[in-house]
Amino acid sequence: MNGRSRFQRLAFDENPNVGVFGRANDEYIFIREGLSKNVRRKIIEALDVRFIELRIADANIIGSLLAFNKNGMVVTDLVSDETLNFLQDQGLNVCVINDKYNAVGNDILVNDNGALVHPDFHDDAVRLISETLKVPVYRGTIASLKTVGMAAVVTNKGLLCHPKVDDEEKKILEKIFQVPVMIGTVNHGVPLIGSGLIANTKGAVAGSLTTGIEMGRIEEALHLNE
Repeated sequence: MNGRSRFQRLAFDENPNVGVFGRANDEYIFIREGLSKNVRRKIIEALDVRFIELRIADANIIGSLLAFNKNGMVVTDLVSDETLNFLQDQGLNVCVINDKYNAVGNDILVNDNGALVHPDFHDDAVRLISETLKVPVYRGTIASLKTVGMAAVVTNKGLLCHPKVDDEEKKILEKIFQVPVMIGTVNHGVPLIGSGLIANTKGAVAGSLTTGIEMGRIEEALHLNE
């Protein structure tokens, strides 16, 4: 562990829905602007990533507006040319999804093995997502919810999802992402895991209301104690 804390419980301006404001993989976190130096330090300590602040369409809900893995990034068509150029300057392969379901962070769940997307995405959008992220893309639901990016969090080690996921959905998730699937909650019983958790294979940032039992479940599901 090299002396760092792999798990942090935080609120952003007293809001425990941290997953709405940021997304991470093992290299980057893209997150809303304006967080304090102390919060920023704790995020970097937990996730061990490059910290990049963003604003998209004059909004700070960055976690709801983009999705990415090691191969590329999918971003909402609300993005400005300036922000798009900035993302590309980071060396990222970025595509813009022109679809009525443009809260792509809510609608795409992805790791380096596969992606699950909102079942109503158009064929062109699914094709572009697959080409950009360089993974197979499947349409589907989690716990009958179409907003799959809010219903779960996945890394290259594990997946934690809504407690009402059914057996068939669970089998599909394991096949797509090639990791074990567990159920849980965040922020004292909230089933929308993606709303209150940012994670990678190195650590996790959960909402400030997340209980000790929920923290243990997150650590177990995402194999953060290895």
